[in-house]
Amino acid sequence: MENHHQPESQRHPARANGASLSIEEQGIVFIVDDDASVRAALEDLLGSIGLNVQSFGTVQEFLDGKRPDVAGCIVLDVRLPGTSGLEFQRLLARSEINLPIIFISGHSDVSISVQAMKLGAIEFLTKPLREQELVDAVQFGIARNRARRQEVRRLAGLKSRLQSLTPREREVFELVITGRQSKVIAADLKLSVMTVKVHRSHVMRKMGAKSLIDLARMANSLGIPAQD
Repeated sequence: MENHHQPESQRHPARANGASLSIEEQGIVFIVDDDASVRAALEDLLGSIGLNVQSFGTVQEFLDGKRPDVAGCIVLDVRLPGTSGLEFQRLLARSEINLPIIFISGHSDVSISVQAMKLGAIEFLTKPLREQELVDAVQFGIARNRARRQEVRRLAGLKSRLQSLTPREREVFELVITGRQSKVIAADLKLSVMTVKVHRSHVMRKMGAKSLIDLARMANSLGIPAQD
């Protein structure tokens, strides 16, 4: 991989095909490697395909830095001064920083690579890096992180809608997803059929469900079991 010595940290805004994309659309790659020449080469490569890049020489620099709240991944050297790459991976697993990790190493160490993958790393690449392998891994990592972030937002929205239900609407919700008819629910709750239908309509509207199947899927995502 060719090295280019230029200023570090967020070196390249998106420039693919001359397009001006937001950082949310591009994603970001955090490089943590104590070799300045490796950081420079990786920044150049990843910046050339339109990705934002921030690079750091140590784990502490990364932790002290301000990270944008967008989809991204980490390209992490295994052997670092101070906190090692594997120690950092364990630290991230216990923190709220949930970013896919691509390990890079100058040594082909099977035991370390196995540990890294068991802890959730998406790739373990040895130097000298093959550019396409790294690019593919980075794009996969950002895509995975973007999907996870979207799922987190979706679940947060569902939980917020669920909290907007009244206690009675919640009862109706949990019975509706079992497939019970309104008259059966009415008998269970000692309500009129019309009242149950009104509550069910409110539940559908508040939850944003287009159908009972849609509502059942939401309940499954929220971990609400269909009662017998």
